[in-house]
Amino acid sequence: MASLIVDANYRFIAAYNEVNTRIAQRQQALALYVSLVVSLLAAVVALRSAGAAAQAPIEWLVLGFPVVSLCFAFLNYKAERALTNLRLFLAQLEQLGGANEQLPSYNTDPAWSLGANRARRFHDYSVALLVVSCNAIGLGAAKTIFPQRFSDAPAFLWAAGALALLALWVVLRTPQWHYSPGKTLP
Repeated sequence: MASLIVDANYRFIAAYNEVNTRIAQRQQALALYVSLVVSLLAAVVALRSAGAAAQAPIEWLVLGFPVVSLCFAFLNYKAERALTNLRLFLAQLEQLGGANEQLPSYNTDPAWSLGANRARRFHDYSVALLVVSCNAIGLGAAKTIFPQRFSDAPAFLWAAGALALLALWVVLRTPQWHYSPGKTLP
């Protein structure tokens, strides 16, 4: 029985399909994050009614903003690492038989890949801006609507702020995992 080897072209096509899937997943995570933050904000505002305000678990609800941000940051990290790994694989395929010396090579030629990274930086800026602004809006609204509750239990706001800063730190570190030619995975 002869062994079957999958041609490099098919591997390349499969890897690029996976790259496109990962990019779509990253965009879906961004939409999910915004939806969850808006839902949390709606819950905070809805709890301000006179009857519910005294018993509302607002202190715990406010932790939802940074927890959602942290999950989003981790999903963003995962997507970036997967994209980098796939592009390293594609770069190796582009170099088979010296093809990168005869044909344009998106993943091998720094002119293409570094330009793509510069453009992708705007995704990173958007993510960082969303994490900062969504946490500021959510925590600020909760503190404004329920000032006495957070005066009595400030640890919840401090914990939420610390988790939000951790999420921002993960987001700001993401660009170090961008693909670049010649890079290897740590």
